[in-house]
Order: sequence, then structure tokens, then C-alpha cells
Amino acid sequence: MVLQGESGLFASLPDVMVPEAAGRGLPRLRRPLRNQIAMHWLTLDELLPPDHRARQVWSFVEKLDLSALYRVIKATEGRPGHPCGDPRLLMGLWLYATLEQVGSARMLERLCREHLGLRWMCGGVSVNHHTLSDFRVAHPEILEDVLTRSFAACLDAGLATLDRVAQDGVRVRASAGAGSFRRRQRLADHLELARAELARLRAEVHDNPAAGTRRQRAAQERAAREREARVAGALQAVEALAPHPPKRTAEALPPEDPPEPPSAAAPGGAKAKAPRASTSDVEARVMKMADGGFRPAFNVQFATATDSQLIAAVAIGNVGSDQGQLAPMVEQLVERYGKPPRQMLVDGGFTKLADIEAVSASGATTIYAPVIKPRDPARDPHAPRPGDTPQVVAWRGRMATAEAKTIYKDRAATAECVNALARNRGLQRFVVRGLAKAKAVALWFAVAHNLARAISLRPATA
Repeated sequence: MVLQGESGLFASLPDVMVPEAAGRGLPRLRRPLRNQIAMHWLTLDELLPPDHRARQVWSFVEKLDLSALYRVIKATEGRPGHPCGDPRLLMGLWLYATLEQVGSARMLERLCREHLGLRWMCGGVSVNHHTLSDFRVAHPEILEDVLTRSFAACLDAGLATLDRVAQDGVRVRASAGAGSFRRRQRLADHLELARAELARLRAEVHDNPAAGTRRQRAAQERAAREREARVAGALQAVEALAPHPPKRTAEALPPEDPPEPPSAAAPGGAKAKAPRASTSDVEARVMKMADGGFRPAFNVQFATATDSQLIAAVAIGNVGSDQGQLAPMVEQLVERYGKPPRQMLVDGGFTKLADIEAVSASGATTIYAPVIKPRDPARDPHAPRPGDTPQVVAWRGRMATAEAKTIYKDRAATAECVNALARNRGLQRFVVRGLAKAKAVALWFAVAHNLARAISLRPATA
């Protein structure tokens, strides 16, 4: 038996012979017959299994209050305009895509034509990657509201509580390369080049309107404008990050004491490094990653209930350290749900004494965080130190007890697990730029995670 190769790309390859078993003849095979006529009188709803994940996602999306998205639609009855895609459909598509580790709008557009679950969700409605990519980052406030309402619903249903919350940060690569970071002088030079290129394109269009197609000219000018805006934003970021020495009047400045340049020696005798900013993502900062390397990234913070592993709040910043992130997260939880968590579990990176004092001042929240080991091995780290406030003294003494050590074990079992699930679903690198858009993507992961957790928790609760 000879297996004939198809025409096209692999037509030059030789035909393959099926080997004949000695004394038994050719093997009998069930080979595909793709030209066989078959009729299937089935709808998309009948093709999809009743327990498919797409049905679960759509059941969740149907109960969401998306009135804010419907009020801004301009194509209404009795008025001209092409009907737009249903926001509920776009919400369901991105939630399902996030659960299935799909983060590309172009790939999602292709899967809407090929994947049975997404075809069922679309129901014959066509979507394009431009609409999908724009919708993903256009409504972070709606995603904030969806996250709050969904977690509050789980609180009412008894699936979660705010008795014990674990907070942890995960550093996610930004959409910027290390080579895009430049200092002030280089950014000023690049800004001049960008403005010159934009002026050249506009002059070319003015002198010869027939040069190139209108779409090409518009794309080139748009790219030049975006480049100029990014470089100008990076230059502003460098100016904001640069140290500003105190101003001295001419009368107070002696003649033999000339003004120091901005790159003067820093305290301690070390030279202060000139700040840099990225021309790709102005708000990205170089951070130390989990593997020990330094890359442009954002710091995503998740606050998770330990009893259910449901995410209660999300925050994002461009500071690589977790210090100073505890108090704002507790304030966000109070603002969202009207009450503070009873216990907050954080790792050693969050142990900023000012945060411990601020969070513990009301007495409603108890902090569980490891005490930093002192340089002197003979000194007890849990003993009070001079200048400690009562809240810090109580925290030091608390972490020396066996009960606190047992409670603190829930932090890694909760926060690290949620971070790992987010990584596995694709939270490895942002494909969008800016803190606002990056937070929108992080909120998609949080809402999708809570949806999957709620589905798995309900049978256990029942």
C-alpha cells in the first residue's frame, strides 16, 4: 500500500510505503475519508456539552450589571449606525480566553471561528481583533466593579470571608526592552529626531499629496506622533525622577562655590546614578525578578482570602519593593467591602513599621509577618527595640508564639498558589503598555480566577 503525498508545500517528498507484515499481508487501517457526505441536523447549542466551561462563563456573564457599557452605545433604535458587538459577549470571550491561557486578541479572533465553545458563545456574531484588544483595556473601572460584586456575592453565599487575607506581589514583565531605557540627554536627542521625522512626513504630504496611499501616509504619521509622545513622556519621567538640589540665591552663593551639577555625589560619597526611562513604556521600571535577573516590569498585588483562595482586591505599581503596599491594600478592602480584614498575612517584604502602625492602630486588623533577623545574632528579634510603638511591640511579641507561626503558614498556601495559577494562565508578560492598561489585564486574571474558584467551591458547599 502506498500513501500518496498531497500536492503543495510537501509535493516533492517521496511517497511512503506501508510495510507488509511477513506472512500476514497488509495491515487493515481505518483511514479518514474527508469527501464523505454527512448531514448533521444539530444546532450549536446541541453540539456543546451541557457541562462545558463556556456555558459556565456565559451563565456568570448573564448576571453581571453592565449597564454602564450599554449606556455609551451610540447605535440605537431609530438612528443610523452599524450595530456594535454586545459588551456581554466581549466580556464572556475574554473571561473564557483568560481561563484557557489565551492572551492574544488575534488568536482569540481565530479561535472564535474554530473553537466549539467560543463559536457557541459568539452564536454567529463575528468579532475582530481590534474590537477585542480595545475592549480588554478600555474599561478597568467596570472590571473593578465586577470583581467587587462577585467577591461580595461569594461573601453573602458563605463561600468566602474576610477573616484572614493573604497579600503578595508578583512581578510581571512589561512590554519594554532593557535597551529602551535612556537618560536625559539621549531622550532629548531622540525627541528632536522624532519631531524632525514628524515634520518631514507632514511636509511630504503637503508638497506631494499623491505620494503613497492615504492609508499609508496616515499610518506613518500616526506612528511618528506616537513615537514623539512616548519619548516626550519618557523625558518627563526622567525629569520627575531626577534629584533636585535645593535652590540657592545668587546672594547666598559665594564666588568660590560654584553650583553642583545634577549628578553630584550622593550622601555617603557614592555617585548618584542618573535616572533612566523607557521610550516603549514610560511607566515601566527595572525590577529584580524571581530568577534574580533585572528586567522592566510591574508589581501586581493580589489580596486573597485564605479560606477560599478568592481574590478580594488587586493593586499594581511600578516600584519593585513590597514595602508600603500593606496599608493601601487594607484601605482598598475597607472601601470595597465596608470592613477591614480581621487578619493580614504578608511576607517579610511588607514589614514596614509605619504600615504596621497604621493598620494595627484601630485594633480591627492583626498583622502576621515575619520579624527581620537582626545583624547581631545574640539579640532577640522579638524583643522590643527603642522607639517601637505599642503596635510594633505587639507584632514582635506575637510572631514569637506558636499560634502565630501556625496561622502564618496559610500565607504561602494561599498567596503563592494564586500567583502560580495566574502564571500558568499567562500572566508572564504584559502585551499592553502603561499602568492603567496593565491593571486592566491583571483584573481580568482576578475575575477569571474567582469565577473558576466559585465553580469549584459551590459543589463542596452544597
